[in-house]
Amino acid sequence: MVMNTPAALAHGTELLGSAEPAERAAGCRLVGEAADRDEDLRAEAATVLLAHAERERDGQVLACLAGALGRTEDGRAVPVLVTLAGHPEAEVRRQVASGLSLDAVVTGPPDAPGVRALLALTRDTDPETRDWATFTLGFQCAADGPDVRQALWERTGDEYPDAREEGIRGLARRRDPRAVPLMRELLADPDGAAVLTFRAAEILGAPELLPLLEDYDPDDHGVADAVAACEPSRRARLEEGAWALVRALERQRPDLAAAVWSTRCEPGLTLGIGGPDEPVYDVAGLLGRAGGDPVRAAELVGSDHPVIVHP
Repeated sequence: MVMNTPAALAHGTELLGSAEPAERAAGCRLVGEAADRDEDLRAEAATVLLAHAERERDGQVLACLAGALGRTEDGRAVPVLVTLAGHPEAEVRRQVASGLSLDAVVTGPPDAPGVRALLALTRDTDPETRDWATFTLGFQCAADGPDVRQALWERTGDEYPDAREEGIRGLARRRDPRAVPLMRELLADPDGAAVLTFRAAEILGAPELLPLLEDYDPDDHGVADAVAACEPSRRARLEEGAWALVRALERQRPDLAAAVWSTRCEPGLTLGIGGPDEPVYDVAGLLGRAGGDPVRAAELVGSDHPVIVHP
């Protein structure tokens, strides 16, 4: 069933004026759902929720409000979520831990208020809150530094299995060598590894993981990419191909100012063209399209950026 998002936003806003907490909670959920499905409504939805946050005291409603704010993707929500991170009710803190996956937090500096709130929530007394906070910090957030790594390292000893796994994967995503033996444990689990574990293995790129990865079906989601990243000769070929691609572009199209880089918390190599607003290419995918030929790959990039001839 297709939601009429403007109507959902209007009805949710109306419910926020109810004297009944259950109806206000339903209103928060409706406003959040409308924002999630229609990005054109996100700013308005955030404004509605933020105004209501100033007067709401019921824990059930605040939990729904925190979850809804996370769906608005609005940076204005960060101060409210940071405040709610200290709420006495675990369900509110749990929703905050999930809601802090906002772009304003996950792409921000490691000492930003939202990241500091996540650091505290990874040490929460409620295990599910720790789990959500560690996932948000470890696998959605790009922040790195001693405090972030210490928080993730602490969770690798968590008695709650899900939080422990998130701590391990978060460390692996930052290419921390302490994650290697712990990742081996996850991959050796008789019940098999989660998809995000393969993703973490791909980012970590540790050859020590290769024997365990090769025991998995290569057609399973994420396995082949993890094997390729952990196999030294394949990684070396990718790096050689990337630099050959850059050299080919310098010869063919010096005007494009091509550059290759890797990101600490993401796998693979990226080819960038020109300024920050220009498209980027996954080097492995681009070389694959070109049959492994860097010169042909450079031609493909050039065809995406025709030379502009001025009269």
